[in-house]
Amino acid sequence: MSGLFITLEGPEGAGKSTNRDYLAERLRAAGCDLLLTREPGGTPLAERIRELLLAPSAEPMAADTELLLVFAARAQHLAQVIRPALAAGKVVLCDRFTDATYAYQGGGRGLAAERIAVLEQFVQGELRPDLTLVFDLPVEVGLARAAARGRLDRFEQEAQDFFEAVRQTYLARARLAPQRYRLLDAAQPLAAVQAQLDRLLPELLERARG
Repeated sequence: MSGLFITLEGPEGAGKSTNRDYLAERLRAAGCDLLLTREPGGTPLAERIRELLLAPSAEPMAADTELLLVFAARAQHLAQVIRPALAAGKVVLCDRFTDATYAYQGGGRGLAAERIAVLEQFVQGELRPDLTLVFDLPVEVGLARAAARGRLDRFEQEAQDFFEAVRQTYLARARLAPQRYRLLDAAQPLAAVQAQLDRLLPELLERARG
């Protein structure tokens, strides 16, 4: 792989999509060949799986079903979008990736990290993000922001303790591998969060230029 794979992670209301777009503008202005994508989703088939995962339903979804659907979408996304872009030397900015699986299905649903790791290796092989930006904020702040957006999806309807477990999983993973993770304070106003991204920009450009 000759490209650069950057993922953006964080719980509900962290502003990942808005900040991904801001970061993309800065990187493009600096001359980077960029691809923006998201998970679950990123291809037509994977987006259909995303709809299944997010839509509220009268039938409860088993945690294992949820986990397998996430990795099914990821397998398609990797094959059709991410791997070809990296092979072409692009910088890939992805809104959520496998850290979200450890946080939501592992921390939130209580599935064993070892089981997730088996699927991670099966679907991804040795591919891991080069850098992961974790947008962290208190759960109550994030949920208030999500509620202000309007109708809640299936995950956003979970109880607060679910999201506390999600947040703590993200923070624990960031502590274990500080060389890959960069923690950002997403509770601040948008301009302050984007100032944090600006401070990271030189490192990102250095990595992108190899």
